[in-house]
Amino acid sequence: MRLATAEISLAALDHNFKRVKEFAPASQIMAVLKANAYGHGLVAIAKRLSSADAFAVARIDEALALRAGGLVKPIVLLEGFFEPQDLPILLANNFQTIIHHQSQLDALMNCDLDGMLTTWLKIDTGMHRLGISPEQFSKAYQTLSQCEHVNPNIRLMTHFACADDLSNGKTQQQLAVFSELIADKKQQTCLANSAAIIGWPDSHGDWVRPGLMMYGVSPMLNKVGADHGLAPVMRLKTRLISLRVVKKGEAVGYGSTWTCPIDTIIGVVAMGYGDGYPRHAPSGTPVMVNGKQVPLVGRVSMDMITVDLGLETDAKIGDQVILWGPELPVEVVAQCADTIPYELLCNITPRVDYHYIE
Repeated sequence: MRLATAEISLAALDHNFKRVKEFAPASQIMAVLKANAYGHGLVAIAKRLSSADAFAVARIDEALALRAGGLVKPIVLLEGFFEPQDLPILLANNFQTIIHHQSQLDALMNCDLDGMLTTWLKIDTGMHRLGISPEQFSKAYQTLSQCEHVNPNIRLMTHFACADDLSNGKTQQQLAVFSELIADKKQQTCLANSAAIIGWPDSHGDWVRPGLMMYGVSPMLNKVGADHGLAPVMRLKTRLISLRVVKKGEAVGYGSTWTCPIDTIIGVVAMGYGDGYPRHAPSGTPVMVNGKQVPLVGRVSMDMITVDLGLETDAKIGDQVILWGPELPVEVVAQCADTIPYELLCNITPRVDYHYIE
């Protein structure tokens, strides 16, 4: 019996990539594959995204895994490099690097390379995480331009803090800061993540970098993927492994945190925080059993959750249980668990079996 399985729909991935193109038809697409392609499988997803113009990952080990998997497209390191000794590795593997700090500029100026690196100069327009400050931009750009180890076609980037909220004016402020700074530069730009691709078309630039939306999940507040014409790529599913009658007043699970209000049948599901299901999901979080939505009850255990099936259930041991997927948006589960869909998708553990389907 196949138990905890992440079923990955490659057809849905294709559909979502086409939606990115429809949202930003004039932009090149940098497909974001960090964190194991948001929990969907780094190399398998990359191989399917043959129409992407480039890939983006957070760190060099992810980029090397793509090269080891046979991927030859340009790869952008969104966190850049961390040590000067990384630079020959970047050059040998045709990795492009974000430059976001003076220490990286110093390393480039003092390195000894046999070629030139393609760089993206990241400007902090208000996120206040990574990036050169607006006051530093002119000097940093000049330094990169004068570096013999840097391709003169320096690309320019920023990141939005509040693009998921269309009522927040900060995105327009950041866009204005960026536009003013680069007004006299004839270089390629990349500003828009998934939320900006959907909600802020003025930000699309020469490149867009879709992440969450490629996997069929909404990056916007209080929305689900279907609201944007996206299709969920992952269906996390498992099986019922036990059924038992529990009487009114009896408690279920660790800590006895949930007590039956009436006699009922409790289903035990082979899924827990050891598989990546959120331990803090409360009683009442929806779960799908045989196409019917039922509530999770009691605490999430390492290997199991319990659900209230009701006395009239026709469920039996071995029946399919869906934790999230097309039938139950991961955004809904995340909201119940007081978290975000990014975390749920990225927390899938290695013991979950991946099954890629057309």
